[in-house]
Amino acid sequence: MLDLWFSEFHAPDAKLSILVKEQLYSEQTPFQKIDFFDSETFGKFFTLDGLIMITEKDEFIYHEMISNVPMAVNPDIKKVLIIGGGDGGTAREVCRFKTVEQVDMVEIDERVVRLCQKYFPQTACALDNDPRINLIFGDGLKFVQDAPEGAYDLILVDSTDPLGPGEGLFTTEFYRNCYRALNGKGILINQHESPYYKEYAYEMRRAHKKLASVFSIATVYQFYMPTYSSGHWLFGFASKGLDPVKDADFKRWSEFGLQNRYYNPGVHLGAFALPNYVQEELQKED
Repeated sequence: MLDLWFSEFHAPDAKLSILVKEQLYSEQTPFQKIDFFDSETFGKFFTLDGLIMITEKDEFIYHEMISNVPMAVNPDIKKVLIIGGGDGGTAREVCRFKTVEQVDMVEIDERVVRLCQKYFPQTACALDNDPRINLIFGDGLKFVQDAPEGAYDLILVDSTDPLGPGEGLFTTEFYRNCYRALNGKGILINQHESPYYKEYAYEMRRAHKKLASVFSIATVYQFYMPTYSSGHWLFGFASKGLDPVKDADFKRWSEFGLQNRYYNPGVHLGAFALPNYVQEELQKED
């Protein structure tokens, strides 16, 4: 019997390994290497350039936390821009809010979307079925640069790590363009790496300092993601004036009537209560 293990290194001497039942698909696109696998514990999962993006078992955590936090802070959000998010999970969660009127989703690699529609229909389900979604295949950097001033209430940067296709989504110039594309109550949420391992913490600090140089409010919030490096992962929260804790309106959020598996108001508040070591990491000078 042949044991096939997928392994992702989180540090030179630490890795996560998953026993693979079957490799479902593999493709090298002009942008990245895409692989789909099936496993017993995590179900189907897919990787980009050897890094786990989502698994069937835990994808709901990431997608609920990227979408519910800003919607609780500003329940009046109507126009949303998603940069990346090719698996469709972020769009799915945003579209659960019936008051959202428009979702522009810009993904650079169409093959990610098409393959997730095939292998992860539960995650990509909204992409074909919700008329509010405007699916655009192209460069998110250029799209934001060309976007009208004040066009969006919310920008969600659902990107890979700051390598390869995702590298430009962690620059000061990109954050400035996002600031311009947001209206007066605009919120930006971005994938913000992990505070735990040295290389991830370095990228976390870089992204935080750039966001803080552009937005008047810039902080991070945490969530537990079993298949991401260390399990301790962060989103960045930046806005032109709304505080993610003081301005959270849980009464109005509850009126959406969502049945979540991870996010709730208590989790929201706890997510911004950062451990001391994370606060210290954010203050370090590189």
